[in-house]
Amino acid sequence: MDLDAFSWLLTDDGQRLLARATEMTASAPTDGKGDGKDSALAVQTALRKDEAAERVAVAMTQVDLRRKAAAKFGDLAPRMYFTPDGLEQATRLAVAHHRAARLRAFDATSVIDLGCGIGGDLIASSRAGLTAAGVDNDPERVAVAQANLDALGLPGAVTVADATGVDHSPFDVAYADPARRGAKGRVFSAEGWTPPWSWVETLFARDACVKVAPGIPHDLVPDKVEAEWVSDRGEVKEAALWSGSLASTHRRATVIGERGLATLTSEDDPGAEVGAVAEFLYEPDGAVIRAGLVTAVAAGVQGHLIDEHIAYVASSASFETPFARGYQVLEELPYRDKQLKAALRERGIGKLTIKKRGVQVVPEQLRKRLALSGSEEATIVLTRVAGEGTCLLVRPF
Repeated sequence: MDLDAFSWLLTDDGQRLLARATEMTASAPTDGKGDGKDSALAVQTALRKDEAAERVAVAMTQVDLRRKAAAKFGDLAPRMYFTPDGLEQATRLAVAHHRAARLRAFDATSVIDLGCGIGGDLIASSRAGLTAAGVDNDPERVAVAQANLDALGLPGAVTVADATGVDHSPFDVAYADPARRGAKGRVFSAEGWTPPWSWVETLFARDACVKVAPGIPHDLVPDKVEAEWVSDRGEVKEAALWSGSLASTHRRATVIGERGLATLTSEDDPGAEVGAVAEFLYEPDGAVIRAGLVTAVAAGVQGHLIDEHIAYVASSASFETPFARGYQVLEELPYRDKQLKAALRERGIGKLTIKKRGVQVVPEQLRKRLALSGSEEATIVLTRVAGEGTCLLVRPF
């Protein structure tokens, strides 16, 4: 989709075609595969009887992208506009709302998004009551971002500009989300980001927030900059670096779930000992692991690590915690395939969930080798305890 095609989509004729394509796609029969390709082909064929093929393609692309965007933007997705790359790079709305809420909590009133993409973070900032402005060097992304603000009835200004040349001093906060994917795929070197890390570092002299990949090395984070890892419903989505007055700790793990939001910081981490398997096992959330705060979870459940290099926590006490999934340890089973297969068959287990950490096991391959056929369901944890391969039969709670 080019800029002219998108501009046409926003006209009355384009909106009518988009609405028609949306309605026809929703009511079209499918073949049950769940990918929507069969219904999309039928709708395109029908629409091309009255509309030019290229315009039908533009409308159908938006229908498809809106369907995919529901996972990130929920009930806003059907009113928004996307590009494939823009949707892939956009922040999930729940995470963007958390970021905007943090800005408000620090009494920020304005933010400039230096590389706004399709405007996901602009939307969250505007909804939070911040004066939001965005720049991007791609005219198509700028057009889409402005269209999204307009479609949702939100204030905000967007313009085409090179983020590295923008004067961001009039704004309370500068926010940036450097592109980490190029023409050849994902870029792993921070200096290869767009804009590069050398420019990102200049933002840390002021109140700023920079979204980075969750795998960012801890030693890349400058002194006096807070690194926050965020997960949404069990999936680690990003890390964010907070500088200036916005930084309130060294490392933070934020977990967003169905019950709300919880956060854990390096100040909550007194450290933990290593000990034996106990009655309860805890699997820390990915954000906690990335933040290096597993021992903080251990302290919170009055427990200990089962191996100094493995992110599992054992405790004799049962706790509900947003920072970890809890299991009751039923018994220890043999670790080797042959003996494990016999033990599981003896217990009538046919459906098996395999959790693993710190061991060279591929769950799908192990499941095939076990060839179970019983009527019971079970969960096992394959890991190391004091450096030794161990299999635990557990029950989630």
